[in-house]
Amino acid sequence: MCKGPETVSSKNEALSEPISKTKLVTKEELRSHNGPRNAWCAVHGKVVDIAEFSKRHPGGDLILLAAGIDATVLFETYHPRGVPPALLNKLQVGVMKEGELDTSFYSWDSEFYTTMKKRVVARLEERDLTRRGSYEIWIKALFILVGFWGSLGKMYTSETFGEAAVWAIVMGAFASFVGTCIQHDGNHGAFSNSRALNKMSGWTLDMIGASAFTWEFQHMLGHHPYTNVMDMDEDARKQNGVDCPMNEKDQESDPDVFSSFPAMRMHPSHKPEWFHRYQHIYAPFLFAFMTLAKVFQQDVEIAVSKRLFHIDATCRYGSIWNVARFWAMKVLSAIYMIGLPCYFHGVLRGTALFFVGHFTCGEMLATMFIVNHVIEGIAFATKGGQGTDKDKEQRPTTVTGTTPMTATLKTKKNKDTPTVPLNDWAAVQCQTSVNWSPGSWFWNHVSGGLSHQIEHHLFPSICHTNYVYLQDVVEQTCHEYGVPYQAEPNLWIAYGKMLSHLKFLGSEKQE
Repeated sequence: MCKGPETVSSKNEALSEPISKTKLVTKEELRSHNGPRNAWCAVHGKVVDIAEFSKRHPGGDLILLAAGIDATVLFETYHPRGVPPALLNKLQVGVMKEGELDTSFYSWDSEFYTTMKKRVVARLEERDLTRRGSYEIWIKALFILVGFWGSLGKMYTSETFGEAAVWAIVMGAFASFVGTCIQHDGNHGAFSNSRALNKMSGWTLDMIGASAFTWEFQHMLGHHPYTNVMDMDEDARKQNGVDCPMNEKDQESDPDVFSSFPAMRMHPSHKPEWFHRYQHIYAPFLFAFMTLAKVFQQDVEIAVSKRLFHIDATCRYGSIWNVARFWAMKVLSAIYMIGLPCYFHGVLRGTALFFVGHFTCGEMLATMFIVNHVIEGIAFATKGGQGTDKDKEQRPTTVTGTTPMTATLKTKKNKDTPTVPLNDWAAVQCQTSVNWSPGSWFWNHVSGGLSHQIEHHLFPSICHTNYVYLQDVVEQTCHEYGVPYQAEPNLWIAYGKMLSHLKFLGSEKQE
């Protein structure tokens, strides 16, 4: 937020060693080390140099996304087995000066997430499963890639436009599976233990015309760490046409779902407009345009401006190689996604086939994604805003003003377990995410793990093929600590509740 920052208070046993003889680092200095060759990040107040380490980091250059920011959430969530304190101490170059980082919405003072991670790791070891992907996801990826290129080829060579349109729909469906079942894991560093395979699988998003870099910024630096959180100060300034310097922006804000559909009211803090009364009707049609907007508008805007709202994109676009890759893939994908269909079927029909494929892909992706975070019973969170009581406990609330965890804490199975703060990071993820068809191997594969959204948000670096084997561990731990675990029986019920939720949000009277 565009205000003077406040102190961050957090605890972590692995980082509790004295660091009195270290350089004091300001927020501005931290942000200046935001490039691929000059990268610092903060972890629970410690500042570490990750530029050289990125070359041998097990997760590849994924770590460079943390350049120039407070990477505490990324550090905690991408290392379920933890990180040796000696390594952090070796990389440490300083400590954040008191009062420099913005006050975090989240608490790290509970044992809930630590216990959850230990139990999940134990389950993986019990079933002899690798944290990252193996043959199960690789075989599926091969099937999807063959399906995508095969249907694209059939679309080219079909003798009639009707037949070509059918193959365009099939191609669009396979493209959506590329997005959910291949690149999603690859860009999270969960597709394989091989850095090269993770990078290649991440590139498949560029293969279907979008950009893995855009996805990383929006999804991994915004949505995942700060699900359903809205910075009210920044939002108010945006509405007034004010854009404060990047080093004054609060990084804890989720741009993913809410920025994808500006014509819809998905967060209760957004101002209701007259047309929102009909959003539950036009939403399914608008969903189809999701991928088109990203491919032709958002991707290009980020590459040119090197930012996505409050997120600095220099960590990727500070590299000439990455810039070249972005534009090369845009041109190449345009050739086989637009150029060749136009060559075989004429400009009008070729363009129409391109849109048919994108509408199919966009509808499928939006359907499986939005129901996880914009649905009845889900919570939202805000930071800043006029009249905010900074001494009041932070907590997410539903559209009716209730906090889901206040009810579940009263019914927790083990009364002796320590009480989890309402703003505990992991507990907030459970209150802002919803599963559907939990425990289903089939739907877990079809959705690329999106049906187990709670597990995915808690453990983004674990391959989605493992979630079905971890679901019961996560659910039982939530019940034990009195943390909500919302799950819908299937996608169709979840979709209906999503539309009902949109109708409720749209029915609020305008001021």
